[in-house]
Amino acid sequence: MKNKVLFVVTVIVVFLLGLLASSIVNRKSEAKYKYVPQVEISEGEPRNDVWGENFPAEYQSYLQTADSDFETYQGGSKMRDVLEEDPRLVVLYAGYGFSKDYNQGRGHYYAIDDIRNTLRTGGPSGPGDGPMPSTCWTCKGPDVPRLMNEKGVEEFYAGKWADKGAEVVNPIGCADCHDSKTMKLTITRPALVEAFDAMGKDINNATHQEMRSLVCAQCHVEYYFNKKLPGKEGTPYLVFPWKEGMSVEDMERYYDNIEFADWTHKLSRAPMLKAQHPGYETYLTGVHADRGVSCADCHMPYKSEGGQKFTDHHIQSPLNNMANACQVCHRTEDSKLMANVYDRQKKANENKIKLEDLLVKSHIEAKKAWDLGATEEQMQPILIDIRHAQWRWDFAAAAHGASFHSPVEIGRVIGGGLDIAAEARIKLARVLAELGHNEEVAMPDIATKEKAQEYIGLDMEKLRAEKEAFKNNLLPQWLEEAEERESKMDAQEVTMNE
Repeated sequence: MKNKVLFVVTVIVVFLLGLLASSIVNRKSEAKYKYVPQVEISEGEPRNDVWGENFPAEYQSYLQTADSDFETYQGGSKMRDVLEEDPRLVVLYAGYGFSKDYNQGRGHYYAIDDIRNTLRTGGPSGPGDGPMPSTCWTCKGPDVPRLMNEKGVEEFYAGKWADKGAEVVNPIGCADCHDSKTMKLTITRPALVEAFDAMGKDINNATHQEMRSLVCAQCHVEYYFNKKLPGKEGTPYLVFPWKEGMSVEDMERYYDNIEFADWTHKLSRAPMLKAQHPGYETYLTGVHADRGVSCADCHMPYKSEGGQKFTDHHIQSPLNNMANACQVCHRTEDSKLMANVYDRQKKANENKIKLEDLLVKSHIEAKKAWDLGATEEQMQPILIDIRHAQWRWDFAAAAHGASFHSPVEIGRVIGGGLDIAAEARIKLARVLAELGHNEEVAMPDIATKEKAQEYIGLDMEKLRAEKEAFKNNLLPQWLEEAEERESKMDAQEVTMNE
């Protein structure tokens, strides 16, 4: 009887081992023959679907960046009206495009759609028209490196945003980060290379793991448009202000030394700095960077399908993919990890809102001082304080995810901003008293985005009408030109040997 049982068990074990061996062989075969090129990808090929012919797994995961339903406490992929959520920002950005329209960016899939639709790019009627320079296209898609190679970098930056609307039509994708021949990660935006040069570093020495963050750092950084570069005067040339270093104080010192301002505030007349999105700079000060974790490790973690391991190109918040993005290292349940992230973000947000309140009052009190006849001499130190305090607020607010990436540094930056803003208001109280005003300055009703925009004098009806005219008239022309051009760019099919 025992022999029969042993025989049956042996047969079952052998059968199961056979299945396992067969599965392993099949998986290895799938992995071995996974990459079968269908087309030859030419240098500068901007169309993501062409790359997808050779890399279907990566491309299919990339298409998931079209998902715009996921929302977190401070981010996600869902479009959110930041001005509606926090109308103070309308006053903080008075005189600048972000007071008109500030929507949280969706996934890379929407990079082109979102810049066309935002009121910040205006309603141009043709080439040479509109408020924004051509440089604003720089991070929006793989047509950009193509144009830079065809026309030259300086020529790409030259002119207006509307000048290249028919050329930049493919959203952020494959050719932004990969070499078409080797498929290795590569830097396609010269501003990052030039910033490393300015710091005395050679970006060519970067390791593969560092490149998994540097390809993101081409765009997720602080930058400005320098119209005074020797030999390039008049062209809004894209520059990262890293020559003095990457901290909030280093970049502030850089800007102060060259007397640069993004705009003059409409109310306070302060020479303002707009932090763009210094995600890379703040990431470098956090614990993940210190442990050698790259941007891609969390936002593009590895996954396996059919025996093939590849990078998930559904670039998104790690909170929507915690099993692959977080729990590979952190053996903690989802709810606990989510609570940890939100706890850090909410604590930073408490002080960020306090700083916003101080800054709004500073701008309005400064306007009151000007209205009462304040002199440039009286106002100069106050305006510098406002500039420096708001720079710190914006550095913390615009670096999406910074309060999680580097909560200690962001807490320090916001704390510094609170001190400077408080000092600005003390100085303002003294100036107002000298001008005979010893009462609290009345604050306007800015409880909603609409009320705040009316207070700073924006004609929103006109701006929306201009945008609609652009979308109805010029945009269809761009799309028609782009379709005609790309119809002549057919990818060459690869002939495989039998």
